[in-house]
Amino acid sequence: MLTRRELIGASLAALAVPKAALAQQKLNVVATTGMIADTVSRIGGDAVDVRGLMGPGIDPHSYRQTRSDIVTMTRADIVLWNGLFLEAQMKDVLERLAKRQPVVAVSDRLEAAARAGGATPLIAHAEYHDAFDPHIWMDPAIWGGIAARTAEALTELRPDDAATFDANLAAFQADLDALTAYGLDAMDKVPEHRRVLVTAHDAFSYFGRAFGLEVHGVQGISTNSEAGLHRIRELVEMLAEREIKAVFVESSVSDRNIRALIEGVAAKGGTLSLGGQLYSDAMGTAGTYEGTYVGMLDHNITTIARALGADVPAAGLNGELIQS
Repeated sequence: MLTRRELIGASLAALAVPKAALAQQKLNVVATTGMIADTVSRIGGDAVDVRGLMGPGIDPHSYRQTRSDIVTMTRADIVLWNGLFLEAQMKDVLERLAKRQPVVAVSDRLEAAARAGGATPLIAHAEYHDAFDPHIWMDPAIWGGIAARTAEALTELRPDDAATFDANLAAFQADLDALTAYGLDAMDKVPEHRRVLVTAHDAFSYFGRAFGLEVHGVQGISTNSEAGLHRIRELVEMLAEREIKAVFVESSVSDRNIRALIEGVAAKGGTLSLGGQLYSDAMGTAGTYEGTYVGMLDHNITTIARALGADVPAAGLNGELIQS
């Protein structure tokens, strides 16, 4: 019987097809996460046809590519992935595919700079030596650099569309700048002693650093890590002692541990509410505002700020958030 590695190798070899000339009407782009796919769509516009492999509610830490995914990636003009070990179960197949066609980890320049000892916005991984937190989309300023790297990768394949890509990148960057300004203003309205963000796993460290929040995750950076009773008790003590009023669940992570925190604080005579659901490793439903990168971050900023006591509009930065 073939091993999984041998099966993947055989599939790549069997499914490889000759690439159509890049003068075709649109570039065929495959992205692993929704955040990358939306960024490609914003920058590429009508020049690209993009497919994201991981939809709403999908956890990229544990996602394994299907045979259909391999077919889709093999037929793409370029495959874009996050890197930094986010797509841990896909890393081998992506690296093998890169020997056959353009495959780009959009974080490659950031990681190279960090490993060379240069200035970097990357946060060291809390659990693994010589590794970095992969949740870089949580800071719009960092994501602006990722968008520029994406535009560069598209331009290498379609130089005739460089002006279009540059113009779309500039418009997207303006939206990212507006998100950063909105996030800073919103969190500044949260009473200082309440600027504590507790979520299911450590996906919000970049977000917290960008917007001035103390961040605690029940689980580690990867959702594959387990939260022990000691960790839950530790957080219950902190939440009760500091009288934190809200914690948050995530769309792609079980809410079991967050519910345990709420019950633990209640057992101590305190009151802890569910502040809302945040988008961490995946965006919202396709076709909605929350199903875009800007909408995802707008939702998170607005939900967190309001639950922690800030007076910000429920409809968010652009007045487009879904009202529950």
